Amino acid sequence: MRFLFVILFFINLSSGVAQDQIIHLWEDEVPNAKVSSLEEQLKNPEARVISKVTDPTLEVYLPSSVINSGTMIMICPGGGYGALAYDKEGTDIAKWLNGQGIAAAVLKYRLPEDESNQVPHLTPLMDAKQGIEILRSMAGQWGIDPSKVGVMGFSAGGHLAATLGTHFEGTNRPDFMVLIYPVVTMKKDFTHSGSRTNLLGLDPSNELVDLYSNELQVKPDTPPTFILHSENDLVVPVENTLQLYKALKKQKIDVEMHLYPHGGHGFAMGLQHGRLATWMLLLQEWLKAI
Repeated sequence: MRFLFVILFFINLSSGVAQDQIIHLWEDEVPNAKVSSLEEQLKNPEARVISKVTDPTLEVYLPSSVINSGTMIMICPGGGYGALAYDKEGTDIAKWLNGQGIAAAVLKYRLPEDESNQVPHLTPLMDAKQGIEILRSMAGQWGIDPSKVGVMGFSAGGHLAATLGTHFEGTNRPDFMVLIYPVVTMKKDFTHSGSRTNLLGLDPSNELVDLYSNELQVKPDTPPTFILHSENDLVVPVENTLQLYKALKKQKIDVEMHLYPHGGHGFAMGLQHGRLATWMLLLQEWLKAI
């Protein structure tokens, strides 16, 4: 109960200091896009779930200058690469981070629909790379250290975050990764079939499957990583996290993993799951440590 009170306190504090700003990822022509009739769709306005994204953005939340830690996190909401749980795994998290003095930006990334993308599987990573570069380029304006810009993702958003952390190029390397019940592999044994189908199609080549199986793509310069999963997750098996942890350890990457016996999938902040709600305090301590 004490932990829950602390978390709720910081949520309330952050709601008073957060300042949201919308940044469009692409000023001119949107890469890998094609003309379509798609229009962005919003389900449940009280807890937004967004689909059919054609105009990708960053929604930036800044902490009070009094508590600004100089750290920023780009958040990738989940949704199986078919939608974005934009508030539950995005803006709610950003506001909490603000209460810890951490700046945050929710990435509204394009989804890999055939209708709006030339090569669908390329688009989410394009947007993630552009997002991290924009945040780093603007860090000085917000009092952010450009060497403390990381990425966080939930479920399929965790897959996107892990893909960014293993497929980066130059300035779009995140300085750390936070992966919450992430999809990691695209191999059929433990993948989330909806995420795999939406990203890669019904019959992807072995090469494409391996490319997006991030446990196979860890490199010596993959950034430090925090991973969280529940062992009774029936949607994205915990083996996704276990395989990535093993790959990170093999490359001697600084990694911290937390497994909870219960929680299922999609618990987000975990406020309705007893001690599972304390995971954000573990993340707070890890961020301080790195």
